[in-house]
Amino acid sequence: MVGNLPVTTTSFVGRDSELDTVKTALTQHRAVTLTGGGGVGKSRLALRVAEQTRGRYTDGVWWIDLSNLYDDRLFTATVCDAVDLLDHNPRAPVEALREWLTGQQVLLVFDCCERVLTSCQSLVGELLLAAPQLTVLATSRKPLGVQGEHRIEVAPLSMDDGGSGDAVRLFRERCATAAPEVSLDSPGSAEAVSAICRRLEGIPLAVELACARLRESTLTEIAERLGSRLDTLVDETAWPKRHRALRTAIGWSHELCSPLERLLWARLSVFRGPVEAADAQAVCAGGPLSAHDIPRLLERLVDQSVLQQVGTRYRMLDTLCEYGAMWLAELGEEHALARLHATHFATVLAEAEAGWLSGQQVAWYARISASHTDVRAALDHLIEADPDAALEMAGRTGLFWPCCGHLHESRDYLERALALDTPKGPSRTRALWALGITLTLQGDHRTALRVGEECADAARQDGTPQSALFAAHTLGLTHLMAGRPQAAYDVSDHALITRGTSPPSGAPQLCCMVIRTFAHSALGRLAEAYEAAIGLRRLSLRYGEHWARSYAFHQLAFIDLLQGRAHDAERHARAMLASKHNLNDNLGIALALDLLTGANAVQGNGIGAARTSGTGNSFWRMLGHPNHGTPELSEVRDQWELQARKAAGDDAYDRAFHDALNGDAELGLALVLQGPPPS
Repeated sequence: MVGNLPVTTTSFVGRDSELDTVKTALTQHRAVTLTGGGGVGKSRLALRVAEQTRGRYTDGVWWIDLSNLYDDRLFTATVCDAVDLLDHNPRAPVEALREWLTGQQVLLVFDCCERVLTSCQSLVGELLLAAPQLTVLATSRKPLGVQGEHRIEVAPLSMDDGGSGDAVRLFRERCATAAPEVSLDSPGSAEAVSAICRRLEGIPLAVELACARLRESTLTEIAERLGSRLDTLVDETAWPKRHRALRTAIGWSHELCSPLERLLWARLSVFRGPVEAADAQAVCAGGPLSAHDIPRLLERLVDQSVLQQVGTRYRMLDTLCEYGAMWLAELGEEHALARLHATHFATVLAEAEAGWLSGQQVAWYARISASHTDVRAALDHLIEADPDAALEMAGRTGLFWPCCGHLHESRDYLERALALDTPKGPSRTRALWALGITLTLQGDHRTALRVGEECADAARQDGTPQSALFAAHTLGLTHLMAGRPQAAYDVSDHALITRGTSPPSGAPQLCCMVIRTFAHSALGRLAEAYEAAIGLRRLSLRYGEHWARSYAFHQLAFIDLLQGRAHDAERHARAMLASKHNLNDNLGIALALDLLTGANAVQGNGIGAARTSGTGNSFWRMLGHPNHGTPELSEVRDQWELQARKAAGDDAYDRAFHDALNGDAELGLALVLQGPPPS
């Protein structure tokens, strides 16, 4: 099924009537909002509804997690990322969303809207007007306020007079996981469970926190503690009285944590996304909390349901994170932790840049992608607190964000960083390079050329080889994509001759080598291009990197097609596709699928060509560039389609093409990748 619903690791309990109510509401209203207090189960109910109704929405059900946002600036980019819309246009992201949704039968699920309520109201209202077949399901502590919104208040889990109900069912199921040795069947145990659930008012998060305590406390002890005291540690102005039971459960869980566990809980609230143990050690250690102790303490917080473990990363629920942030402020550490957090992720990005030309390149792309929310938060902090560090960090995103499709964020952060009062130097030159390639990939060639020329001027003042190569790359890319291959060749070749080293000294030299290779083939110098691509592939294999290698395979496949070696073209296109998939580079994936379409068509595999073309078009649609690639490919794409149609027949071709185009793009890509392995 098309979409991105998160995988659940625990069972869903009860709420049969609420499920029916929400599902019915979605058939009668285009905007449905689940409201209620923190921890009441709005997100789980929305996810369950989405799972059960996904068959109604032919173009997918998309989950948009807003819990990590801390201001409105990143809202629209977060929505685009969630729906895999990596728009390669300079237009506003909301325009891309409107275009993407036109004619689509889609359910968008916005989770935790209260964090950016005004932005949610504005965007949802615009999208509902622009896309008649769109349906929105939202969770929020307050209604969105959009026209036609249907609000459903989510109540706590049911409790009945007989000591049963959904709250007790949840307690029993979580107890079976948290403390399977605890018996709940005796009359005394059943009475204690019922008392606990009543005192916690059936709030699911509160019940789960209580269950986590069964490893250390008996049922009777838990019931007595909850019944004898209230959480007096929380400011009533921050946590309303209607959250009294949840405050009691969270406050009690907090009190029962060891001092070091409480300190780690507070410090972890500085992270904006799921956190690796190594990141927690780097940011949270200090004072009585040693880095050595943190992995063990993370596991303890998982055991107590304060954290959830997802693979190797740890995630804190929004409500618990708010509690931790409150205690961080009480400790007077929020500013120090924000500084440590920003410094750490600036260091991570510097290490990623240093490790780019190595066998760790793919791992670094994955690392930066997984830390995307925290990298953004670090940049926001540095832009306010340390302009020089902000400019240096923003420039380093240039190797990662444009490749992974974060063009609007890249442009926003780079323009903000370059507007700061900072001295001239290599950091500024690198930031201009990153902005130039971002603008080129957005198709804003005129502005990109201006920024590229500014980058070249800055590089001349720097006088460093790296700066000169950065400038040559951004200018060369702009010339190449604007259809000026001779200018692209001249600027890249000059920089490589005058500033290059053997072996290459870093990423900008390989970037220039890629531009020169593409320029050769665009100028019709196919022998030189093929030789350059072979050399580039050999060099990249020596380093173990994939980015330059993938473009070497692109050129080999393209020239193979032009010279009638379709089997070799398929092999090289598949090799490119594998590398681009490893890097999560959707632009590169789309280019590789175009080449593979040509290889299939030339070999007479019309159905295969139709499928790869349909899948490729779905990736181009994500990028906002239907049928858009390098200029030389556009000249032969129509010819390949004619060959494929002739081989398959028009009806069979159209069926295969539209099935791939309208299906799940990732599934379509997986099917393509199952073909012959690359060599």
